Amino acid sequence: MLVPHSRAELRRRMPRLMAGLVLCGLGIAVMVAADLGLGPWDVLHQGLSNRSGIPIGTVGILVGVLVLGGWLPLRERPGLGTVLNVLVIGVVIDVTLLFLDTPSQAWLRWVLMAAGPVLFGVGSGFYIGAGLGAGPRDGIMTGLARRGLPVGGVRAALELSVLAGGWLLGGTVGVGTVVFALAIGPIVHVALPRLSVRDAPTTPPPGMGSAR
Repeated sequence: MLVPHSRAELRRRMPRLMAGLVLCGLGIAVMVAADLGLGPWDVLHQGLSNRSGIPIGTVGILVGVLVLGGWLPLRERPGLGTVLNVLVIGVVIDVTLLFLDTPSQAWLRWVLMAAGPVLFGVGSGFYIGAGLGAGPRDGIMTGLARRGLPVGGVRAALELSVLAGGWLLGGTVGVGTVVFALAIGPIVHVALPRLSVRDAPTTPPPGMGSAR
């Protein structure tokens, strides 16, 4: 069952939610095009995409659905934003990559790589600030945290596992992976208070460090 919101609240929050999801998708797409390394989950998605031939955004949607299924035993309740997160980010990635190739100029690849975490971080500020539901992957971590597990340890173990699995499948691990890991938290920390809808949380719940 989805977390309910009034129609008036949805009208206030939906534009920020959708803007955030589009920015997150664009951030991931430009990092894919830069080919200098991705965030942990997207390394996994790229590895699965390379092996299956399915576009990376579509793989992200399929993985998101599987992760959302993991909410059931944890009795987590998704919001509308959770469901749209699974769908919209992947669609934006695939559509963007239809028009965006890896540049031949090295400097332009670095520009795209640097732009990725900024776009994703600002998008996460919009998404989380809309207050319409945790990202599917963050919901797993918050659900486990409510059962007494340390959320920092759970997050680290999960992201290292998907990073290793994605790398073994052929996903790109590189300087972009490090930049993403180091930059995303501070960017969300700055963006979230400025982009939140009034009465939405001004700081992310435990483990909710980005839109994913």
